[in-house]
Amino acid sequence: MKNIGYLIFAGFFYIFRIFCTIKPKKVFAIMTHDGSKDSNVGRMVEYLTNKNEGFTFAFLKKADRNLAKNINIFKGKLSFFVAKPYEMATSEYIMLDNVFLPMAYLKFHKKVKVIQLWHGTGTIKKFGQDVNIGMLKRLEKKANARLTHLIVNSKQTKEEYASAFGVSEDRIFIYGLPRTDIFFDPNKKEERIHKFYRQYPELKGKRLVLYAPTFRDQEKDRPRLLLDTELLCEKTTEDFVFLLRLHPFVEQAYRRTVQEKSGQKTDHVISMSSYPDINTLLLVSDYLISDYSSVIFEYCLLNRPIIFFAYDLKQFSNTDRGFYQPYEEFVPGPVVIDTQSVAELLNKNQFDIKIIENFKNKSYQFLDGKSAERLYLHIFCSSAKNG
Repeated sequence: MKNIGYLIFAGFFYIFRIFCTIKPKKVFAIMTHDGSKDSNVGRMVEYLTNKNEGFTFAFLKKADRNLAKNINIFKGKLSFFVAKPYEMATSEYIMLDNVFLPMAYLKFHKKVKVIQLWHGTGTIKKFGQDVNIGMLKRLEKKANARLTHLIVNSKQTKEEYASAFGVSEDRIFIYGLPRTDIFFDPNKKEERIHKFYRQYPELKGKRLVLYAPTFRDQEKDRPRLLLDTELLCEKTTEDFVFLLRLHPFVEQAYRRTVQEKSGQKTDHVISMSSYPDINTLLLVSDYLISDYSSVIFEYCLLNRPIIFFAYDLKQFSNTDRGFYQPYEEFVPGPVVIDTQSVAELLNKNQFDIKIIENFKNKSYQFLDGKSAERLYLHIFCSSAKNG
C-alpha cells in the first residue's frame, strides 16, 4: 500500500518536472524526523534566511505525512500527493533529515542538489542498509542514490555512513552539522539557559541529570521505563533532579506507572519529553544518562559526564541492531546495567573528563561552530562548485 503512495507522489512529480521550471534559490526542506528550528535542516533554513539573498522555502514535515495517512482527510492527501511534489519538482535545493522513500522513483535535474543532513550527529548503533532487509532496503538504497551531498562531522562517521546509506564516499562531505553550532556560541547558549531557568526557577542551583535513551523497536508494543526513578531519588542527595526525555510511547507508560503508584516520590523527577528542543536540555544538564543514542555526540561538546545505562547491552549486541564499534571500548563513560550503579556513580561524582575530550576530538573534524557557514559556502553560495 505504501509503495502505491510513493508511485502516486512520483507521478505528480514528473508532471510538474516536465511542465514547470526550477526556481533558483528555492529550497524544499524535508523534516519528517525533526521539524524544530534546532534540527540540522531547521538551522540551515534559519542561516539561509538570515543571509537575505532571496532564498525561498517549502516544507514537508511529519504532520504532512500523517495527514496523508488519514483516509478521511482529503485535504491532507491533496497536499502530500500533489502540492508537495510540485514544491519538490520546482526546487533547486532539497534538504532532508531522514530517508524519503518516494525518491526511490524520482530522478532530479542535474543542477538540483539533494543534501542529506540526517537527524543525528553520529551513530553508535547500526542503521539503514546495515540492518534493513527486503523491500525497505531496496527502496532505501534507490532513494539514497539520488543524494548529491551527505553531510557528516568526521572521517569515522563518513566511513560508517557510506555503509549505512549505501553511497560512495565521494558524495559524503565533512562540513559539520548545523545543529551543533549553538554549542560554540556563548551568547546563544546563555540566552537558552536563561530562558530555561525563567521557566523553571525552582531548578536553579540543582544538579540536573538528563535521561535520554534511544527508542527500542520492540518498545512500540511493550513500552517501559527501565530506569527506576524512585530508587534514584532514594539513593541520591536532595540536590539532584532528573529530567526525562522519552519517546512518546515510553512517556505514556511512565505516566501510567506514576499514577498507579500514587505514593511514588516524584518531586525530583520531571518529564521533559515534550520540551520543544533538546539542545537547551543538554545545555542546562550537569550529567547525561543515555545508552545507544546519538545525543552523546552533541553532549560531548560540553565536556560533561555521561553515564551509559545499557541494561540490555547483551541482547542489543546479539539480537537487535548491533554496533559499528565495540560498545564498551567506544563510549566515553562508564557502562552500567542497573539503577543502583547509576546512583552510585552520581554520588561519587568521579568522572574522567579526558575520555570525553578524546571522544569529542575523534567525532569532530571542526570545533568552530561554523558548520552552517561551510554548507553555505560549498553548496548554496552562488559561486560554489559541486562538492
